[in-house]
Amino acid sequence: MILSWKDNFDPKLISVVDKVDQKIAPRLAEMDEQIVENQAKVLRSFQEHNVSESDLYGSTGYGHSDEGRDKLEEIYADVLGGEDALVRPQFVSGTHAIGVGLLGLVRPGDEILYITGEPYDTLQEVLGLAGNGIGTPKEYGINVDYVDLLPNGEVDLEAVKKRLRPETKVVAIQRSRGYATRDSFTIAKIAEMVKAVRSVKPDVWIFADNAYGEFSETQEPTHVGVDVIAGSLFKNAGGGMAKTGGYIVGRKDLIERISYRFTVPGLGGAEGATFGSLRDMFQGFFISPQTTGNAIKGAIFEAALLEELGLSVSPKWDAPRTDLIQTVNFGNPDDMIKFAAAIQANSPIDSFVTPIPETMAGYEDPVIMAGGSFVSGSTTEFSGDGPLREPYTLYMQGGLTFAHVKVAIIGAAQATFFDQK
Repeated sequence: MILSWKDNFDPKLISVVDKVDQKIAPRLAEMDEQIVENQAKVLRSFQEHNVSESDLYGSTGYGHSDEGRDKLEEIYADVLGGEDALVRPQFVSGTHAIGVGLLGLVRPGDEILYITGEPYDTLQEVLGLAGNGIGTPKEYGINVDYVDLLPNGEVDLEAVKKRLRPETKVVAIQRSRGYATRDSFTIAKIAEMVKAVRSVKPDVWIFADNAYGEFSETQEPTHVGVDVIAGSLFKNAGGGMAKTGGYIVGRKDLIERISYRFTVPGLGGAEGATFGSLRDMFQGFFISPQTTGNAIKGAIFEAALLEELGLSVSPKWDAPRTDLIQTVNFGNPDDMIKFAAAIQANSPIDSFVTPIPETMAGYEDPVIMAGGSFVSGSTTEFSGDGPLREPYTLYMQGGLTFAHVKVAIIGAAQATFFDQK
């Protein structure tokens, strides 16, 4: 008879878990304080904007006079440090919102310059750095380039300052690591980037891909001088509740400019029905500080446990956190695939499915993706994925509850390293 959930696992593994629990307890307490601070900020904004039951119903057709949509966008702008926002279910992904934001800012002859190294796989096709080039900035006479990172993974600020040109209209920052091995960039690091760029070109527009970053600290890039940020609602900002959508937050004049690419000139953000999505979007943003905090607490546990088991992890359990992502290097494809399958087996949805690597649109290598989520593809929920290439790194993210991440990662460790063939 099973008396405890721990009886499901090898006693040697549980002894490691107990050691990890003791070690990370102070770090988890720090995260609980951050959750409260961010939650208070969101609650205050809801109160100040007088959110009511009628704001949750949404609109159909053209979406004219959608007071709930307009109020939600005011809250996003308020909490995330902007003057205006687009928060819409019509954004199909974070990549879509980022693409609309970047391409809405530039015109023929302009340049977009990434200063955080080569953008991640899906954005490379959006920007014309990979793929067939159809519809990319290059077709419109817009140049896209990037500055390589230093060998230690930091931004080469001196190279950036030298690389800025008169035609550089937008400087882009990728906050999260994507499928790279470098650390994600903290808000403090982003502040340094902004200062360096502005010292050479004060009038350039600075854009940050904020994916996985919302509420992972107590500030966002827009609080330290970034002009525009964008992200997905089925990552942090949707709190695990939003079924689709994305957001763009920033300076009012730039959001207006971007809105004309989101719809068409003349209409901008004035139209766009929300057809029943507002309740989930409001509620998701409200609980996002808690959901994001749970996911980060889970990542801290993952890092500590897997490092105790001899694996290379990044970030370390006690390192500063600025997003939901935790990486683990397996060094070989077999263990990576086995671990991903165990993550899938410990998911609430489709636990019976076996993930296999496959070639996917927007990626240069076969990718394995694991995680059964209530919202399809949601990386606010616990999942793991990565390209099948050296050093065979699995990128884990999300977790609606800390308890689920803990049980699931112990289960994955059991299946990969303790179960006998």
